[in-house]
Amino acid sequence: MMFSKILKAICKPKLIALYILNFKMFRLLPDDIFLRIKYRLIMGKPLDLKKPKTFNEKLQWLKLYDRKPEYTKLVDKYEVRKYIAKTIGEQYLIPLLGVYDSFDDIDFDKLPNQFVLKPNHTSGDIYICKDKSTIDFNELRKKVNKWLKREYYWLHREWPYKNVKPRIICEELLQTNDGRLPNDYKFHCFNGEPDNVMVCIERDTGNPKFYFFDKRWTLLRYNIRGVNTPRGFSLEKPKQIDKMFEIAKELSRGFPFVRIDLYNENERVYFGEFTFFPQSGFDTNLTSEADLILGNKIKLKRDYYDI
Repeated sequence: MMFSKILKAICKPKLIALYILNFKMFRLLPDDIFLRIKYRLIMGKPLDLKKPKTFNEKLQWLKLYDRKPEYTKLVDKYEVRKYIAKTIGEQYLIPLLGVYDSFDDIDFDKLPNQFVLKPNHTSGDIYICKDKSTIDFNELRKKVNKWLKREYYWLHREWPYKNVKPRIICEELLQTNDGRLPNDYKFHCFNGEPDNVMVCIERDTGNPKFYFFDKRWTLLRYNIRGVNTPRGFSLEKPKQIDKMFEIAKELSRGFPFVRIDLYNENERVYFGEFTFFPQSGFDTNLTSEADLILGNKIKLKRDYYDI
């Protein structure tokens, strides 16, 4: 297994370059230089920061020039709960079971049989427990300690994460009636207006699928999977989709771009998270046409950039 990974890396020198770019010595690089290098390696073309046009390019620009202090609290999965409670109400929060500074602070005896653990200061890290008796505590300790040591900002230079205090939060596990993870509804909002929603299904299979829909629930062929989807394909429209669009509108007010992630289960809507840089602006699954369409929807302020 290890040999095959080494061989794969040798055959793809870009992977080696991306790996080396994560070495601490490269933290000396200014953010714009680092992002230009990483963008070229991943996207296969130069990053235009003077006149960005595509969605991915403009996300890189926003990383550098749209740095409002409040973003730090909004990406903090613990601190953002206060903002949600104040803005739209506590009823939209997934019930919190605990918040911890270290693995040793977690009293598993007091937790229910099913729960979710995740760090407050990274993206994509999660531990889903469906049966507490099956926990390998040594492995979970290693995982949690690794989370707490992650300095997520340095990975993609997403500035909002730079000063988030690392913690572990524990929430109730949301499930469908048949025990699956609920669909994830990700609303892409431009200047306070939700434009479309990306639906993530089959999240617990290890092979999640993503489909874009507009407000009328028409399939948008923005990504590779969408392009290859047969005519007439659709997903069941959530009963509370209009309400979710309203919530996304309220939460996205005042931001040039933000993705609002929500869940809709058991006739309730739950807040997921604020995502300012989907795929960190390195989304190779978007079609070139969609990259331009979505990029055109982000209006950069003239204060920073002469559009």
